[in-house]
Amino acid sequence: MNNEFDLIARYFSRPAPPGILGVGDDCALLAVAPGHQLACSTDLLIEGRHFFSDVDPAALGHKALAVNVSDLAAMGAQPLGCLLSLSLPAVDHDWLAAFAGGFHALAERAQCPLIGGDTTRSPAGIVINVTIMGQVRLETALLRSGAKADDDIWITGTLGAADVALRLLNNSLPGDPALLAATRPALERPLPPWHFGRSLAGVAHSALDISDGLVQDLSHILKASGCGAELDYDALPVDPALRGLDDALLRTAVLAGGDVYQLCFTAARDQRGRIQELAGQASVRATRVGRITARPGLAIHDAQGRPITVATGGFDHFS
Repeated sequence: MNNEFDLIARYFSRPAPPGILGVGDDCALLAVAPGHQLACSTDLLIEGRHFFSDVDPAALGHKALAVNVSDLAAMGAQPLGCLLSLSLPAVDHDWLAAFAGGFHALAERAQCPLIGGDTTRSPAGIVINVTIMGQVRLETALLRSGAKADDDIWITGTLGAADVALRLLNNSLPGDPALLAATRPALERPLPPWHFGRSLAGVAHSALDISDGLVQDLSHILKASGCGAELDYDALPVDPALRGLDDALLRTAVLAGGDVYQLCFTAARDQRGRIQELAGQASVRATRVGRITARPGLAIHDAQGRPITVATGGFDHFS
């Protein structure tokens, strides 16, 4: 059967965890622990804009949820559940099975069950919307406005690979099958550090996820906190797959490349040991890359103190 309700039942209905009312009623119901706030985020993925038409549907299902899990990680929030709305031009059971498999696999891994949503027919192209809900204590939530002068700036994971993969796939770089194979997982199957993000609550002062490029996203923290920053370019965690790339291309990928879905956060100097301890426990790479300054503005320099510039600040849908 291909009607809406059969598709939901076949691909997206799973038993809800205890204490949650999931798929089947007009609303899902979930409980928030005493002393916590509900953290909510949503992301929209549109075929031809956010993903290629021939993308592996299992990878697409994974990424549709991952970009939202990343938002909760950036707030130090624990996932509770998510909603999925899916608009399709036609029913393709093989595609749906693979997409749902990728989505549910990450949902189980992140302990973020799918508890509701909607399906509809699209006049052209696939549209995916995920809304995610989590919980966090207000007093320890990681806000963009919490950075303080002399804070260290940290980054999890590595930078640049997703941007290079995108450039290879859209043919803005010459074909290089080996480089694409090495970088494509970063673009299509990001793994946000959600456990580590939760552990930073009460340790870090501010945080966000890197979705539109380091320079652009860090600027949101600086604006919200009323401060500036100095970045050490040579300290940035460049993805190993990018060794040997042209310097200008590498600089743009690392500083302005999006689709990273790792954390940029700030914390007091006396938290360095604790942060490395937490990173080790979560099997996350955490790199100290600069410091927050009282003087507004962002300065980037190399190990010799020479200024570094980048031609573009990051991704913007309407630029």
